[in-house]
Amino acid sequence: MTRICSPVVFLSLVAAVPAAAGEVAAPPAVVPDRAAEAFGELASLAGVWRIADRPDSTLRIRFSLTAGGTVIVESWERAGQPHSLTLYHRDGGTLVATHYCPQRNQPRLRLDRDAVPGQPSFSFSDATDLDAGESYLHDLRFDLAAPDRIVRSETYRRGDAAEPSSLVLVREVP
Repeated sequence: MTRICSPVVFLSLVAAVPAAAGEVAAPPAVVPDRAAEAFGELASLAGVWRIADRPDSTLRIRFSLTAGGTVIVESWERAGQPHSLTLYHRDGGTLVATHYCPQRNQPRLRLDRDAVPGQPSFSFSDATDLDAGESYLHDLRFDLAAPDRIVRSETYRRGDAAEPSSLVLVREVP
């Protein structure tokens, strides 16, 4: 005679099984007030920014709000042509950044649990269309100590290699 496990016993057994090797557990949610605060800090960047020490550069970074003020759009342009795009929005108790990259992948990052006011930082969560060996955005951080001068730091990864970089940006005068 075959014995069938009752649903209660089965669910108890499934819950007791640890995640398989290589599986990533969902990150804990950021305190909701911190996510709202970080969203507000990034929303305050609305406008056009340029590289501080290269006024002749054609790179411009525009921050704007869309979707009824629930999404921040960070769009990069070179010589007036679209280059890349990052969208920031709430997801429950955290803030998510999805980066649409010229490398043709879309990494999703989540606000770091220990992000402090004035320094929103994000870490890789997952990605779509990411091929093995391809470079992708892994970490992103803003230093917003001065209202018209920000430091945007990012780290791209390719395999085990990390490629950090930073830009000091100033608000474009209209």
